[in-house]
Amino acid sequence: MKDSKLTILFLIERNKVNNKGTCPIKCRLTYQNKRKAFATGQFVNPDYWNSKKQKALPPSKENDFINTQLSLISQKINKAFLMLQVQEMEFDVDDIYLLYTGGSTKKNKSFLELLEWHNTKMEKLVGIEYAPRYYQKWKGMHLLMKDFIRKTYKKSDVLLSNLTIKFLEDLDFYMKSEKLHKQVTINKCIQRVRQIIRLAISEGYLEKDPFILYKAKRYKKEVVYLTHEELQLVEKHSFSQVRLEQVRDMFVFCCYTGLAYAEMSSLKQEHLITGFDNNLWISMYRKKTGKDFSVPLLDKPIQIIEKYRTSERETLLPKISNQKFNSYIKEICEIVGIEKKISHHIGRKTFATTVLLYNDVPMEIVSELLGHSKMSITQEHYGKIVRKKVSEHMQNLTEKLRDK
Repeated sequence: MKDSKLTILFLIERNKVNNKGTCPIKCRLTYQNKRKAFATGQFVNPDYWNSKKQKALPPSKENDFINTQLSLISQKINKAFLMLQVQEMEFDVDDIYLLYTGGSTKKNKSFLELLEWHNTKMEKLVGIEYAPRYYQKWKGMHLLMKDFIRKTYKKSDVLLSNLTIKFLEDLDFYMKSEKLHKQVTINKCIQRVRQIIRLAISEGYLEKDPFILYKAKRYKKEVVYLTHEELQLVEKHSFSQVRLEQVRDMFVFCCYTGLAYAEMSSLKQEHLITGFDNNLWISMYRKKTGKDFSVPLLDKPIQIIEKYRTSERETLLPKISNQKFNSYIKEICEIVGIEKKISHHIGRKTFATTVLLYNDVPMEIVSELLGHSKMSITQEHYGKIVRKKVSEHMQNLTEKLRDK
């Protein structure tokens, strides 16, 4: 049987003596055979600390102040413990500490409270584990969820323990009706909500996933890319303006390497290596997935690198913002007569489809060259392209068999 008595013990950290000759006092709570230690903010001369009496002795102005502060901490902890007992609900040593610090107990944690805590932790890892752009998406997520809860439930927050599948259904409706978002964006948002729920379970704030039976709504995902003929139109057109020629060349470079904007714009000489086959390869770290990837360089991207190589800048290709790049590539497609919604990312999709899959490169190699974190991501995006290719092969086989 677990011990239901709360023990409050003050300890000094003798190995952390500061310049003033004092060391910190920490408090250790023990409840149901589990411990929780935290700093009290008080410091004492180790020679004055009486661990048996839990006091700083002999009496003096400084020691009396320390003892008063420790007494107040004990009173506040006991008050929190009493409040939890009165509520007649299960709690642990972490709940006692949370209530003592003015927070809510694990059973009373709210969704936005946990989301904000998640974002605060993430902010400290920006540039270490997370890209600034990824952190900004989570900040935007917090604002969106705050607005959703306020408008839908007329509340400032909702308790994690009160969440049901209806919460996600209401979020889906809100994002469609109020924000006019497409299903792909809504599903991304719901993925992040579920990520917070998994965090809540791992931290002990929830015992089970309230959304376990939720099924995300399907949406038609169409892969937009340039066909071989369209790619030829872009490649062979002669542009009188230098800016359009440069953007065209960089776009073509991405169509034959699959580099995303972040990797293309930061490509340096150090990223070019001679591979095991004695050919030139790009070897880089993909920030989005946190994965290293390597791409063999075909003749066209090599020619483009040599065309723009200069000692005046570190990067191998000209510098241009993503916004301007997308604006210019749209202008290029209008000039050559391509009626598709074009952006820099279409170069990456063209590499996967027109350059690789339509030239019978296996899906697992495509996944590796794109630097995807999972094979399933590649299959989800390009599965239909493969089926179309299989259909073409079967049609050719049918015609061959007829000729025999």
